[in-house]
Amino acid sequence: MDLHGIDLNLLVAFDALMAERSVTRAGVRIGRTQPAMSAALSRLRALLQDELFIRGPDGLQPTPRALDLAEPLGHALAEIQRTLEFTQVFDPSKSTVTLSIGLSEHAAFVVLPKLLAVLRTQAPGIVLRIRNFDHRDAVLSLLDSGEADLTVGVPHTPAGRIRSERLFEENFVCVLRKDHPQADAELTLDSFLQMSHLLVSPENERFGMVDAALGKLGLRRRLSLTLPQMYAAPPLVASSDLIATLMNGVVEASGYREQLHVLKPPLELGTAKFDMAWHRRNDVHPAQRWLREVIGSLFEKAAS
Repeated sequence: MDLHGIDLNLLVAFDALMAERSVTRAGVRIGRTQPAMSAALSRLRALLQDELFIRGPDGLQPTPRALDLAEPLGHALAEIQRTLEFTQVFDPSKSTVTLSIGLSEHAAFVVLPKLLAVLRTQAPGIVLRIRNFDHRDAVLSLLDSGEADLTVGVPHTPAGRIRSERLFEENFVCVLRKDHPQADAELTLDSFLQMSHLLVSPENERFGMVDAALGKLGLRRRLSLTLPQMYAAPPLVASSDLIATLMNGVVEASGYREQLHVLKPPLELGTAKFDMAWHRRNDVHPAQRWLREVIGSLFEKAAS
């Protein structure tokens, strides 16, 4: 392929289309009109001799050829951008950059209120785009594709190209409704096993960390309900005879704390760890580095 005939703007358009999966949103992302983005996509298809994106029920779906190109082109563009912007001083108070953050459900409740308070005073022009994910390995695809500049969630599968920093940890507690028959009794392992349990599993599995801990003892609990939304658990427990083992932060933030009886689990469960992760190619990007420093400092203050 003759590189002299390649317009760098086409690669920028490809990167935006891969991130947004929509011609219109991709145009907004890089400041182009919808017709201009459609024209860019047509030129890309001709240049690369592939459809690249096929319209589907949930937006544009990348072809295998597009998926193969996404990471190397994204890396190349990031290198070019880093080279051109390396000497620039990032001024958050004047910036209007859009930054994308991937957040798991609980991380959104913990991170966003603190972060928005900082942005309101220090960087009012910065726009945040939040990407939801419910599976730890989704971190890799979000960061590889550029859909997220950073993520916050439970630790992901290790990958050399992904860097991470521990932000906070959550202790686990058991909760019953306030007037549950067992609310005033000691929660022993035997009484724990006799109850009907609610399992929160964002990854839709029927085996959680409680089951793993019980399995080491050769024991099993009785599951009555499994659901993926952890913030749906407190109101369900508050209106039923179920017991749930949840992160303490979820209970406190749910708005149902006063309707629940909180107990220490009758077995050792450790803590739930939450990491901030980002792609190595974004290490020195001024705006993203500033965002990581801000988020990290929020939890350094909380720990001190």
